Amino acid sequence: MTPVGVGIIGPGAWASNSHIPVIAASPSFELRAVSTSRRSSAEAAAAKHGVPGYDNHQELINHPGVDLVVVTTRVAQHFELISAALRAGKMVYSEWPLANGLAEADQLAELARTTGVRTVVGLQGRYAPEVQHARDLIQGGYLGRVLGTTMVGSGMVWGGEVASHGQAYWFDKSQGATALTSAALHALDPFHFVLGEFDSVAANLVVGRTEATVLEDGSRIPVTAPDQVAIIGTLTSGAAASVFYRGGTSRGDNFRWEINGTEGDLVLTADWGNVQVAQLTLAGGRGTDSTVAPIEVPASYTEGVPAGLTGMPTGSIAKLYAQLARDLAEGTRTVPDFAHALTRHRFVDAVERSSATGTTQSLR
Repeated sequence: MTPVGVGIIGPGAWASNSHIPVIAASPSFELRAVSTSRRSSAEAAAAKHGVPGYDNHQELINHPGVDLVVVTTRVAQHFELISAALRAGKMVYSEWPLANGLAEADQLAELARTTGVRTVVGLQGRYAPEVQHARDLIQGGYLGRVLGTTMVGSGMVWGGEVASHGQAYWFDKSQGATALTSAALHALDPFHFVLGEFDSVAANLVVGRTEATVLEDGSRIPVTAPDQVAIIGTLTSGAAASVFYRGGTSRGDNFRWEINGTEGDLVLTADWGNVQVAQLTLAGGRGTDSTVAPIEVPASYTEGVPAGLTGMPTGSIAKLYAQLARDLAEGTRTVPDFAHALTRHRFVDAVERSSATGTTQSLR
């Protein structure tokens, strides 16, 4: 099969450490172009990656060798960039969040539907081997009937400090990259993948730190994005669910997800709270076991991941790209797309409405 030509808008640190190594190792994809917002950075990225570099996203979109446009910029820029790619008939892979709010996400999902363009959203946490094995264990009856689940995690950012003014947008709710929309939802997509959707949800979003320090010059900036995210609800299966995400880091556990059933328990943990880039461990116990013990994840769960890319963040992204390649070859549509992203944005909207009104929201 001829490789899919990829153009990356925003080839910064994240793309360079995740997407680009995966693309380079895959026979199904080939990097063809990069684009930034400045001529100097475009030239530097072009020299680094050995492909044409543009300081205008439309030039990358118009490149005849680019079949798939990957958008890895700030969330506030997604709508303009993705809309342009969709209207040009190019496939789009957008990092999560898809858009800055539900209204933008709705428009992008509708544009993708009407143009018939294939889309992908970067919710790769569901492809972690430990997550997929946990799902299969549950579906195979390891827990019996799931009674309840508790997830607690740290956003790692949204603490009391930030390195530079260039990263200060994390603390501005209007920019769309918050502890709820980013860290918590990256964890909640695997949560939903394993256990199903919420039937109803109640939430409390709190701005615990009203200011943060910018370390490059010691200045203080206001915080408008909630850094304490508390969600409770009932899943469509009837199981009780509780999710809490804190800004910053914890001296205790930065990620712990426990799933309890009538016959057993599963626990997923990590030292890092951003599940989409964390190295997870899986433990479980059932029947007469008095505690949980590590569960070895079969090698089959890393099948298709090139050697050297099995760790995070590249491992799960490699699985996503591999599945996209299979979808393209077989005509299937299994990877998270913009329609799927829209359901996640609707969940965010329900959480925000619940917190604002103090009322439980139905997700039926």
